[in-house]
Amino acid sequence: MSLHASTAAEIGRGLRAKKYSSVEVTKHFLGRIERANPGLNAFVTVTAERALADARRADATLARGVGGPLTGVPVVHKDIFCTSGILTSCGSRILSNFVAPYDATVVERLDAAGMVLLGKTNMDEFAMGSSNETSYYGPVKNPWDTARVPGGSSGGSAAAVAARIVPVATGTDTGGSIRQPGALTGLTGFKPTYGRVSRYGMIAFASSLDQAGVLAQSAEDAALVLGAMAGFDPRDSTSVDAPVPDYAKGLDRPVKGLRIGIIREFFGEGLEAGTGAAVRAAIEAFRKEGATVSELSLPNLPLSVPTYYVVAPAECSSNLSRFDGVRFGHRCQDPKDLLDLYKRTRGEGFGAEVKRRIMTGTYVLSAGYYDAYYLKAQKVRSLINADFKRAFGEVDVLMGPTAPTPAFAIGAKTDDPILMYLNDIYTIGANLAGLPAVSVPCGLVDGLPVGLQVIGPHFSEERLFATAHAWQRATDWHRRIPAAYA
Repeated sequence: MSLHASTAAEIGRGLRAKKYSSVEVTKHFLGRIERANPGLNAFVTVTAERALADARRADATLARGVGGPLTGVPVVHKDIFCTSGILTSCGSRILSNFVAPYDATVVERLDAAGMVLLGKTNMDEFAMGSSNETSYYGPVKNPWDTARVPGGSSGGSAAAVAARIVPVATGTDTGGSIRQPGALTGLTGFKPTYGRVSRYGMIAFASSLDQAGVLAQSAEDAALVLGAMAGFDPRDSTSVDAPVPDYAKGLDRPVKGLRIGIIREFFGEGLEAGTGAAVRAAIEAFRKEGATVSELSLPNLPLSVPTYYVVAPAECSSNLSRFDGVRFGHRCQDPKDLLDLYKRTRGEGFGAEVKRRIMTGTYVLSAGYYDAYYLKAQKVRSLINADFKRAFGEVDVLMGPTAPTPAFAIGAKTDDPILMYLNDIYTIGANLAGLPAVSVPCGLVDGLPVGLQVIGPHFSEERLFATAHAWQRATDWHRRIPAAYA
């Protein structure tokens, strides 16, 4: 098997068995990035010199007979994570000159695990988008069909792993931004429980929703990387102080006896027929392996999209107020006064989607509208959370589609924000409730990948990994590579 067709876990095992060195692995992937990235636009920054230095250090560690399962394995970070001495742009013009002075906790921990940093990946501006078309650096292309989107906002990470120009990548998920691109590119996209992974050094979009996670080829890869990333961080007030299980050790838990709930609301109008058929076939395969399957209703779940698009813009309007041209980032030329500095800097620095969400958020938080919109949205959020709690009193996991359709054409939805927002209709609920969820590839429709979403109760990551791994032991959808990148 070629290096790039190997999973991150397999590369790690090969490194420890001295089949190849980390420098050889790193050069192989840097070469693939150089050849493939111009057609994908998946990267904002490639850190070749840093990567080779990391690889040499990893080889020295392995030569001493120490190092873990990720030592020497390449990784890329979504360009939302601060990386010391490296451009951290968040896909925006306003940060197009910002070199972070420190590392995010996620970056620190994967460095400590011995991983090799290949670069930073393209993303929707400030993680606002479902298609990776809002980036200041232009749209990312889907390796399965470069006329189509890879999903967003972690589209650069998804495209890079799907094309096998990197083994594994970090992403962030505020309303589905790991799982939805994972589904559209044929990957395992894992979003952990809110608070399981530190948000320190992760540029904020919506603080009560944002959570870091992994885009990988397999559940095993995601389990290894999440295990290295997760854990309490005193620098993040939302970080949960709870022990992190060894996710990789629990992968072989049997499916027999697993109680699966099918979310009735996910199989109605708007779901593309081929996608629905592939997801139902996957759920039926679990039944044949000894799982029990029942249909459940979460009546408030259809309100997820309108609830999210009040809560998230409100939080983003607050978080993005710090980008004013005074302290860091882009600054307009020759401002007349302080107000002119603010207005022109933000006008020039932010793209249309970010401006739209800032204005929406400012409106719903304004005097006279707070109770009517923001407070009401938070009440509906509580109802959605209660629906999930009731469901998990009856079943172990919930299953359904990750996205309503396979990847759509670049430009197909850019003129209709509501149509674009509906692409996250199946993923937003887990964010509003802070639940862990994973998308795994479960088929192809017209040659394009389809994702099965599995949602669990808070801190049920072990169960989700085992469920995803059981599916991947029985199928090879996660091994499929777009023909042009095989």
